[in-house]
Amino acid sequence: MSKRQNISTGAPWESIVGYCRAVRVGAHVAVSGTAPVGDDGAVVGVGDAYVQAKRCIAIIEKALIEAGSGLGDVVRTRMFVTDISQWEAIGRAHGEAFADIRPATAMVEVSQLIDPDMLVEIEADAIIGD
Repeated sequence: MSKRQNISTGAPWESIVGYCRAVRVGAHVAVSGTAPVGDDGAVVGVGDAYVQAKRCIAIIEKALIEAGSGLGDVVRTRMFVTDISQWEAIGRAHGEAFADIRPATAMVEVSQLIDPDMLVEIEADAIIGD
């Protein structure tokens, strides 16, 4: 197996739940479900699905960069939303980040996320090119 690199944000719940923000093995980077939280752990953009999706993508991008990758290497995203009627706002944020990349994706409505103020959570997988 290729060397494993765990990318951690240092958030307290990572050790409680037993996960990290991203894992790189070889050329593959898997980014965990990423919620719209600020550096202080508070939800960003309460009530605004677009702002929350932008924040999720910014956190994902930071983890990818730490893994030696970037948004351009993303091949798949998954968006979990608490209100599918907000799909256009969330989709617009996703489209702004990935318009030229066009990863495979899914948007799925869920009953709730870990904090009721969270409207979206996004996962990503990237394969680092040559």
